[in-house]
Amino acid sequence: MTRLHPLDPLTPDEIRGAAGIYRREFGDALFSTITLEEPTRGELEAFAAGTPIERRARVVAIDGPCALRHAVISLERELVLSDTVHDDARPALLFDEILRAAGAVMDDPRWQRAMKERGIDDLDRVQMDPWPAGTFGLAHEEGRRLTRVVSYLRETPEDNGYARPIEGVIVDVDLGTGEIVQFQDLGVVPLPPERASYYPEDVGALRTDLKPIEITQPDGPSFTVDGNFVRWQRWQLSVSLDPIEGLVLHQVAYDDPAAGRLRPILHRAALSEMVVPYGSTDPAHRWKNAFDAGEWGLGRFVNSLELGCDCLGEIHYFDAVRSTEQGDADVVINAICMHEEDYSILWKHHDLHSFRTEVRRQRRLVVSAIYTVGNYEYGFYWYFYLDGSMQLEVKLTGILQTQGVLPGVRPPNANMLAPGLAAPHHQHLFCVRLDPAVDGPNNTVVEVDVESMPPGPDNEYANGFRSVATPLDSERAARREVDPSRSRTWHLVNTSSTNRMGEPVAYRLIPAASPTLLANEQSSVARRAAFSRHNLWVTPYEPSERRAAGEHPNQSAADDGLGAWTEQDRPIIDREVVVWHTFGLTHLARLEDWPVMPVESTGFWLVPTGFFDRNPALDVPPSTSHC
Repeated sequence: MTRLHPLDPLTPDEIRGAAGIYRREFGDALFSTITLEEPTRGELEAFAAGTPIERRARVVAIDGPCALRHAVISLERELVLSDTVHDDARPALLFDEILRAAGAVMDDPRWQRAMKERGIDDLDRVQMDPWPAGTFGLAHEEGRRLTRVVSYLRETPEDNGYARPIEGVIVDVDLGTGEIVQFQDLGVVPLPPERASYYPEDVGALRTDLKPIEITQPDGPSFTVDGNFVRWQRWQLSVSLDPIEGLVLHQVAYDDPAAGRLRPILHRAALSEMVVPYGSTDPAHRWKNAFDAGEWGLGRFVNSLELGCDCLGEIHYFDAVRSTEQGDADVVINAICMHEEDYSILWKHHDLHSFRTEVRRQRRLVVSAIYTVGNYEYGFYWYFYLDGSMQLEVKLTGILQTQGVLPGVRPPNANMLAPGLAAPHHQHLFCVRLDPAVDGPNNTVVEVDVESMPPGPDNEYANGFRSVATPLDSERAARREVDPSRSRTWHLVNTSSTNRMGEPVAYRLIPAASPTLLANEQSSVARRAAFSRHNLWVTPYEPSERRAAGEHPNQSAADDGLGAWTEQDRPIIDREVVVWHTFGLTHLARLEDWPVMPVESTGFWLVPTGFFDRNPALDVPPSTSHC
C-alpha cells in the first residue's frame, strides 16, 4: 500500500475508520466534520528529515443539545489521543437537520395560514431557505441550536425563487428537536410580479457573433502532479479541500536556481472566515448576517466543475473526499481545477538605439474551486506567476438576496431591482489566514507607507516622497487598515536572510482598496466578527488558532477569535507568525446585477520584494523566434 503524505486529505476508509473509533469510545453521534489533524510545522520538518508521522483524524461531533466534542484519533493505533467537550458551542448547520426544520415549517398551521393570506395554495411551490440565526439576546436563543427560515415562491421547479420573496414570514426552528420556537408574520406584502428567469430559453435572442476560442497544449501542460503535490515551473505546493475553509494550499515554495535551493514562502494559506453582513434596518432583514465558513462550511458546498464551463484548457482535476453527518465518506468529483493560462506580456523592451525588441509572454498556474452557498457563488482562484508572484482573486456571482417592497415604497437600505423587488445593501468580507515562511520560519511584518517630504534644503523643488517602514512589533500594533492614499503595503520579512544588497528578503502583501465592517461596533455582528473590523492582523503561530471568528461562530455571543487572541498583545518580531488579511466588497446592487450577477472580484497579491537578486523571469524563453 502506498504510504500517504502527512498532508494528504483523509481517504474514505480513514474517515469511516475514525467514525467507528469515535462511536466505540463515545457512542453514536452526528458528525459535523471528520478531517485530517494537520501536522505542526515542527512535525513536517522532522518528516522531511526522515521521521514518519502517524496519520491522525480530527472529529467534531454533537455531544448534547448545545455542546460539541472534539476528538483527535490515531488512525494507525486506533486510539483516541485527546477529547474535549465544548459546552454551549454549535457546529456549522447540519444538512439533515435543516431539511427537518423546513418540513416542520411547512407543517405549521400558522405558516400555512400566512401562505394562504398571500394567495399561495400549492405549498409545494414554496422554496424554503434556512439561515444561521445569529445571536440577538432573545430568550428563545438560550440552550438551542437554531435556524431561521424564510420563503420564496417558485411557479415551476426551475423558477428563480429569489424573484418572488414571500416577505415578512420568518420562522425560528430548534434544529435539535425540530420544534418551532418563534413564528413572525410582519404583514402581507404583494408578491413581485416578475419571474426573472436567466435561462437561455427565456432571455430572448442569444448573440450569434461570438467565435470559438480554442486553448490547446499539444505537448501537454507544464505542471506535474503526484497525489496532491504539484510542481509547475519553479513552484511547488500541495492542494487540498477543507469542509469549512474550502481550498487550502500547503508548503508553497520556489525552487531558485540562482540560490541553488528550494526556498519556502508559505507554510499554509486558506480562507479562515468570511461574513456577509446586511445593512437593512427592516425587521424582516435586520438580523441577516452569515458566516459562510464557520456557520455553513464553505468546502461542503464545493461545485463539481465542468470543462468548457468552469475551466478551460488542459485541465487537471482534484477530487475532494468529505465526511457525511453519519460518519460515511462522500467524494466530490472535479472539486478543484488546475490549469495554465496565458496572461499577456511578462516583460518587454524595445531598444531605441539597437532597434532590438525583447518580449516574453506571462503565464500563470491557476488553482480554483467554486462554492454555491444559498443564492451566492464564490470562486476562489489562486494564481502563480513566472516572476515569483502570487495572487488570490475571489470572484462573486450568483443571485442577490432580495426583499419584497410595497407599491410606491423605496427602502432606505436597499436598491430596487424590479417592480416590487429590492436588494438590501450588504458586504462580503473575507479573512484569509497566511502562515508565512519567507526563506525560513521566523518572519516579521513591516508596514510600508509612501509619504510626501516637506519642502526644505533636502527637498528644494518640493517634489520628493519617500517610503517609511514600520515593523509591527505586537498584536495590538498590528491591527491595521488599508490606506490607498499612502500606497500602504505590508512586507513579510526575514531579517536573517539577505539579498545581494545586504537587505532582508521579503514578500510584499499588496491589498486591494477594501472596506472594513460598516455595522456599528455595538451590533451583534461586530461583536462576533471582530476580524472584519481591521484589514490586517498578525499573531504568533499557534496551531489551535485557525478560525478568525473562533472555532464555532454559529450563534456565538461574542468574538472568540482574533479580537480576543490579540488582546494578549504577544510579541511578533522575528518569530513564526500568522498574517490574517481581511478584504472584500460593499455591494449596493445595480439593475445590471439582476436576475443573475456578472462576476465582481476582490483579492490581493503577494509579490517578491528583494527576495531575488534580479528579475527571476529572465530565463523564460521567447515564445517565437522573433521575440
